[in-house]
Amino acid sequence: MNWSSHEFIWLDWVVLIVGLCGVVAAVWYAIWKDKKAQQGEDSSAYLFGKGEPWYVIGMAIFAANIGSEHLVGLAGTGAKDGVGMAHWEMQGWMILILGWLFVPFYQLLINKMGKIITMPDFLKFRYTQRTGSWLSIITLVAYVLTKVSVTAFTGGIFFKFLLGIPFWYGAIGLIAITAVFTVFGGMKGVMTLSTIQTPILIVGSFLVLFLGLNMLGDGSITQGWSNMMAVCNAAHEGYGTTHMFHTNPGDPMYPQFPGYVVFLGASIIGFWYWCTDQHIVQRVLGQVPGEDNKEVMKRARRGTIAAGFFKILPCFMFLIPGMIAYALSQNPDSGIVMDITNHESTDGAFAMMVKNILPAGIKGIVTIGFVCALVASLAAFFNSCATLFTEDFYKPMKKGMSEAHYVFVGRCATVVVVLLGLAWMPIMMNMGNLYSYLQDIQSLIAPAMVAVFTLGIFSKKITPKAGEWGLIGGFLIGMVRLVTNVVTESGKAAMDGAFWDATTWFWQTNWLIFECWLLLFIIVLMVAVSFFTPAPSKEQIDAITFSSDFKQSIKESWGAFDIIGTLVVIGLCASFYFYFW
Repeated sequence: MNWSSHEFIWLDWVVLIVGLCGVVAAVWYAIWKDKKAQQGEDSSAYLFGKGEPWYVIGMAIFAANIGSEHLVGLAGTGAKDGVGMAHWEMQGWMILILGWLFVPFYQLLINKMGKIITMPDFLKFRYTQRTGSWLSIITLVAYVLTKVSVTAFTGGIFFKFLLGIPFWYGAIGLIAITAVFTVFGGMKGVMTLSTIQTPILIVGSFLVLFLGLNMLGDGSITQGWSNMMAVCNAAHEGYGTTHMFHTNPGDPMYPQFPGYVVFLGASIIGFWYWCTDQHIVQRVLGQVPGEDNKEVMKRARRGTIAAGFFKILPCFMFLIPGMIAYALSQNPDSGIVMDITNHESTDGAFAMMVKNILPAGIKGIVTIGFVCALVASLAAFFNSCATLFTEDFYKPMKKGMSEAHYVFVGRCATVVVVLLGLAWMPIMMNMGNLYSYLQDIQSLIAPAMVAVFTLGIFSKKITPKAGEWGLIGGFLIGMVRLVTNVVTESGKAAMDGAFWDATTWFWQTNWLIFECWLLLFIIVLMVAVSFFTPAPSKEQIDAITFSSDFKQSIKESWGAFDIIGTLVVIGLCASFYFYFW
């Protein structure tokens, strides 16, 4: 048997089939055990949730962040643009802001409301009911643009380049499998899949990294690294793809990542994602009813510090393997053929690495991890979509219906979102490399979120109506920009006519610069609206005002361990920037 086969051979298929059967059995057992645990006198406490240890919180944050877009998109952008988009991944320092600054405010609000809060809860309480409802609308739109379409696309790409399955068969087949899993597995099934996928993906990705460098260096990992850096330094007309910042206007990457503004633009998206997105924030807020605030904040902060360490890994797990794939593609004997001008080709970089680098049998194991990641990611969105639509929109309009009716309506809403996501996919596929597309979309959503959450927490003078105007106005401007991106091919097309000539400042401005200006506009808008609208109520102000007792509990919640861990995370991030400056 050829253990180093560049094909997916019978052994890989056996491993894949047996492994997936094992996964199904593990999920079924976990669901059975979960249902059993909810029976009995302590079921209410069980359902309320409890605070997990800090290291579990750290791993949960990391698992929540690593999605299918990393395996396909991040490796693809590594192959095409090198470390140009590493700013969005080298954000361990940003997660620290959640633990040090935002958690104390969220915990205070939990005390005031007497329950674990959601992000729509916060907006409804601090601003208006309408503001929270709009957050749900924005989330559903984001599911169409960045979740369903992206996950289905990554499945189609991975299965095409690894298994030879036609793209649309792989994409639609993934959605069908996930639909069945969602009905029978629920959120417990999602959590079980996440537990299975994380170690497989971490080990598999580092195998791809080291074996790829070993092949590139003819048996030497260090020589492989030197060869990779040399090949990537010569890419893009000699300007290279091994730099985080591109300051020369002649650099082919300058129009996409102009100078140092890339750091600010990435930070705005990171601030929204790590500090205000429900998907991440819910991982740190779990606690036992009546638990001491000091313990809750200590555990949450240390969990974010642990996540800060984990967050350094994706660049080495996915982005650099993409750079290795590009370097190997310059050698005709490697088995990797890549055209960096073709987005589908570069997005297939990780699948090609798995197929050509990993030994027989290991390919099957890594594929199991990838299938688990795809299904878990999509199933979580299916569940969230059904819950969002039913709880925030349908139940208030149709009260008193049976639970079965609400479940049916939630599933219908999910089907609509999935169909919209599939309809959006052909448009998405013409908007550049997957990871670049994803950050472009997020740059249109993040400014409104950052402005509304930050001013709502740190300013007592921002009024409820200002928050409503900021969120709705910022989102609508972002969506108008998205429409112009589609029509004008992200500002690259030659558009004729007086209208297009008069609005070039809007549709032709670089996406990162546009994002920064949009954030500034929303902040100014909210401050201006606050001068002319009623001030927040005493209850709203109290929810963001620290009492002397609460300040003392914050002070007692951190110690030398937290300071040292924080400094080490910042130091590691800074070292990466220094090396790839």
